[in-house]
Amino acid sequence: MFEGECLSSWPTLIVFCKRPHAGSGKQRLARQIGVNDAHQIADALLSCALEDVADWPGPVVISPAHEADHEWADTLLPGAAVLVQPEGNLGQRLQHVDELLRQRGDQQRIFIGTDAPLLDKQTLMQAADALQTHDVVLQPARDGGVTLMATGPAWPQLLDLPWSQADLGLALQAACLLAGHDVWLLQAGMDVDLLADLHSMQQLLENDHRSARQDLLQAIDAILEQGLRSKSTG
Repeated sequence: MFEGECLSSWPTLIVFCKRPHAGSGKQRLARQIGVNDAHQIADALLSCALEDVADWPGPVVISPAHEADHEWADTLLPGAAVLVQPEGNLGQRLQHVDELLRQRGDQQRIFIGTDAPLLDKQTLMQAADALQTHDVVLQPARDGGVTLMATGPAWPQLLDLPWSQADLGLALQAACLLAGHDVWLLQAGMDVDLLADLHSMQQLLENDHRSARQDLLQAIDAILEQGLRSKSTG
């Protein structure tokens, strides 16, 4: 049950997440580094997302992918509400959760996932600021997707957008513009889907002193070092 009235002037921050399981999630990465290592990365990425969300001054909603994970999601962040995603593709799930939050009275909503560890509180604040003068705020990902989606009005129809494809970001922006929404783009971000992304993150996180990011970096270092050892002995 999702109840309560939103009384905050801050945008609601919604974290779309999956409970990390070995063999479930991060499938493309798992095919490259193995299911156990991919599970370790997924765990570390979730911790990175929660590290920033814990400091958010407005309402927070944890949105797990399955009803069976409601209790798990309820333990992730004290004070956060839990709203389970429905069945359907990512567009349908985003739209449904957004509609429920609007019905509750949440005037502005910022959606993030758990696979963009370069995302930080400053970027979240930039999105909140931009929502004061723009209908929609997006952070494009370097692979063509998005790492943050924020809106005041209802989203346009999201069902038929090319989710998980390289032209998603452009298609989402076009759909918002076609619906008459003013769109603001943040500086591009980056998510983790492939082995090449781990190599990039290894460099990009080197000077990031947030504790969860350092834990992620240690996990990446160990996995990549193991891969190098395997190649040298192969």
